[in-house]
Amino acid sequence: MTRVTMICSGNICRSPMAEIILRHLLDEAGVDSVDVDSAGIGDWHIGEGADPRTVAVLQRHGYDGSAHRASQFDASTFASYDLVLAADRGHVRALQRGARTDADRAKIRLLREYDPEAVAAGTLELDDPWYGGTADFERCLSEVEAACRGLASELQRDLDRASS
Repeated sequence: MTRVTMICSGNICRSPMAEIILRHLLDEAGVDSVDVDSAGIGDWHIGEGADPRTVAVLQRHGYDGSAHRASQFDASTFASYDLVLAADRGHVRALQRGARTDADRAKIRLLREYDPEAVAAGTLELDDPWYGGTADFERCLSEVEAACRGLASELQRDLDRASS
């Protein structure tokens, strides 16, 4: 089982979007050997649902974010993950500070590294829509979908190689 976690600030906007979208894409592809979850760097929203604007934008695009409950990333769990995907460089720095080994640090990447267009444009940060409006949540979802499509394809290729 491959384990992936998505990380943002409070686990109510960007990382739940990424968790829900990646899980959906993997389910559509029939990939059941990847476990996906999400968490925040901070503890501000533990136990709360996703931001209502996140749930609304997900719903408009055919995803269900209603069951999400925020949690905080615990650095002692690095060993249980294969990939720890951050929304922005601030999260990468926080995760690197919490990583205890080089192997843990090697698991940390920016989510948008899986979107070839973002890589080509050099726009690897996933801006926080929290302070914005509907357009900001729509942009965020679009960016997350592109990255998750690339990630799902890569995970599927890796699994196919491992099984052959």
